[in-house]
Amino acid sequence: MRPGVRQRDREGRFPTEEIKKLAELGCCGMMTPEEWGGSGLDTISFVLMMDEVARVDAAMATSLGVTNSAVQVPLLGFGTEAQKKKYLSRMATGEILGAFCLTEPQAGSDAAGIQATARRVRAGEKGISSAAKAGSGSGGNVGAPSASLRTSSAPTPNSDEVYLLNGTKTWVTNGSVAGVFLVFAKTDSDAGGKGLTAFLVEPGFKGFRVGRHEEKMGLLSSPSVEIVLNDCEVPAENQLGEEGEGLKIALSTLDGGRIAIGALAVGLAQGALEETVKYAKQRRAFGKTISEFQAIQWMIADMETEIEAARGLVYYAAWLKDAGKRMGSAASKAKLYASEMVNRVVYKAVQVHGSVGYSRETDVERMYRDARVTTIYEGTSEVQRMIIARDLLDTAAKAHGVS
Repeated sequence: MRPGVRQRDREGRFPTEEIKKLAELGCCGMMTPEEWGGSGLDTISFVLMMDEVARVDAAMATSLGVTNSAVQVPLLGFGTEAQKKKYLSRMATGEILGAFCLTEPQAGSDAAGIQATARRVRAGEKGISSAAKAGSGSGGNVGAPSASLRTSSAPTPNSDEVYLLNGTKTWVTNGSVAGVFLVFAKTDSDAGGKGLTAFLVEPGFKGFRVGRHEEKMGLLSSPSVEIVLNDCEVPAENQLGEEGEGLKIALSTLDGGRIAIGALAVGLAQGALEETVKYAKQRRAFGKTISEFQAIQWMIADMETEIEAARGLVYYAAWLKDAGKRMGSAASKAKLYASEMVNRVVYKAVQVHGSVGYSRETDVERMYRDARVTTIYEGTSEVQRMIIARDLLDTAAKAHGVS
């Protein structure tokens, strides 16, 4: 991964070949059981992988985190056997990547406020295509979403029906390279969050279009795109879970996603610290290396201490998830602290490097840009604080018998 990381960042080029190599190591299906082509490992193992990859390339870790945690985990928990057979093994082996489509221009942290709609109709109405009726489309290979790969599904009682999806999704990670998209849309516009339903959508489905690519500050080799759904024809058998379960699926996915971003933040901070220590031991000023100055030593000490504290929170949240224990706000605490920690660490990393740290020729400059989004995606820091406070206050109220 390391040799081409700067060039990929400059070009905004997705690491197709590198992802394929990581897939061979089992990194694209870490928590998916072996029977479905995955590694069958636990959340702790997934966190270790995210930490290690992000130490070198946070953009690549972001893409891996989405396909592993945000798409495969809900498919494993809510999908039918036919859906798992069609999509899960292909994602777990890295044949295709997954993308998570929840955010919209007017809905981010407020998942219940999305405006995308899904209307169920019989195939044949308004010229619905036979491809949608058959439940087959073109699933994209990694880095090549237009490649044709048709797979037939076993007939179901609803095989003569399709959903027409309409709306726009934004900030879709892997959006230009994914082979399957987990899309959330309202099947009942009057039911609020209870009217949300999840769907598995292929890029080859009629009415599906990749829109503009976001011009981002960081994570430049991890594509974030707009997805436009214009009467997008989705077979009824591609509904994930039951109608109205979309919000439940989305929220159940977010805990794992927050742990993943916490691990990414820890790895990114670790990489920045290592670059800082290496530079401080090489750079000389006033007749000695700058690592001998107390001011630099204190910055390095603070960086190390905060990284270890964040790592403990992330690992603890992952352990709780694996043990099936009550998560409470553990994932939010890990994500909140780790994401704010990494921004403090990369700030110090650039400061220690001085003017060279402001140059595109150094890794810490890229790390500084990559770190900024960690307090925003998978739930902002403000939302995490709301969750933590609410959990604490609810627990205290129950302990004192107050409703």
